[in-house]
Amino acid sequence: MCGRYRLTRADRLAETFAAVYGGSEEDLKPRYNIAPSQPVLVVRPLGPGRSVSEMRWGLVPSWAKDPSHGHINARSEALLEKPAFRESFQRRRCLIPADGFYEWKRTGKWKQPFHFGMEDGSLFAFAGIWDCWRSGQGESMESCAIVTTAANHLLRDVHDRMPLILSPESYTQWLSSPASELEKANLWRPFSAQRMKRWPVSAEVNDPANDSPSCMAEVPESAATQAPLF
Repeated sequence: MCGRYRLTRADRLAETFAAVYGGSEEDLKPRYNIAPSQPVLVVRPLGPGRSVSEMRWGLVPSWAKDPSHGHINARSEALLEKPAFRESFQRRRCLIPADGFYEWKRTGKWKQPFHFGMEDGSLFAFAGIWDCWRSGQGESMESCAIVTTAANHLLRDVHDRMPLILSPESYTQWLSSPASELEKANLWRPFSAQRMKRWPVSAEVNDPANDSPSCMAEVPESAATQAPLF
């Protein structure tokens, strides 16, 4: 699964993903500890090109009665099976940019957080799906979920699932191809562990109120924490 991630170089989204951004510069500030229900930046098709827009992390299907709870992750195996994901997978796919994510490994009674990212520290994209929920009063809310797949060798001892990370060559295919073609293209395979790295981080990342570079700073792995995960 994926319950926290970071995006510290949002100012490079336009060039990295060949996308147009028309929002506020404030939305491009570095974020080191993005948590569910918070606003996140996504890339999706716009005519012949792509656009960057903001959504809530936690997919709320258009038909949901209660918009307060959403799906932060969508298992790749369930995209066509679960009603909450099916239509979004078929019609509303997006890229969710990141430059790292966090996962927790149980160590005795406690959990040690780890940071995962690219070997070269570069930006990358999770496969995402999105939907738009509307209230009876006409208010609308766009929300998204990160697609997950089986863990690669780098993550397997920490968690059995990981975000579905797409290679740049697959961006257009994910955004635009029919769902039936994606099923045949084997996009669900885990991203190469050889192109990634990991390191342990402190308990600071456990609390989403903390959002600073120290959230991703490496610490000794023996620093397992008793601090709760919010």
